[in-house]
Amino acid sequence: MQFKEKAKIMDAEAVRRALIRIAHEIVERHKGVHDLVIVGIRRRGVVIAQRLAEFIYEIESKRVATGILDITLYRDDLTTRADQPLVQKTEIPFSITGKKVVLADDVLFTGRTTRAAMDALIDLGRPQTIQLAVLIDRGHRELPIRADYVGRNVPTSRREMISVKVKEFDGEDSVVIEESTDDTQ
Repeated sequence: MQFKEKAKIMDAEAVRRALIRIAHEIVERHKGVHDLVIVGIRRRGVVIAQRLAEFIYEIESKRVATGILDITLYRDDLTTRADQPLVQKTEIPFSITGKKVVLADDVLFTGRTTRAAMDALIDLGRPQTIQLAVLIDRGHRELPIRADYVGRNVPTSRREMISVKVKEFDGEDSVVIEESTDDTQ
């Protein structure tokens, strides 16, 4: 399926402001950072997690442990995605048992990625809580999952896709809506 850019909805400054606001909300809700850890879902969720941890450090002057979660083998659409899925390493160098885990991702869509991430986390330990922080919530949920922290709600059609770009992978920070050029949808 082919997509073309329809509209840029966030530039680098808007992305930065949204993540700073989420960082403040996390600190406020947890009344600090005691037992708080942030785990990013591979790929862009890792960048979101690292930036949230940096902003929290600027607010609280305390470091929050961050980790990287690969959910490839937990996906319910694994057989439809690729013959040989690329499994990458989960890097969580601390125990999540008893911790307040904030799971970070770039876009919340159907909820299936988040469900897979929660399954993967539970296999690693028993956190006190799991919360979800996303830069964009685009709707269209297929599972009863909602984000606790949202940078921006962006209602979309099924023909549209949200593309989050981050400097680390794409050379720039932005969020764009792309629209399918396929007329058969």
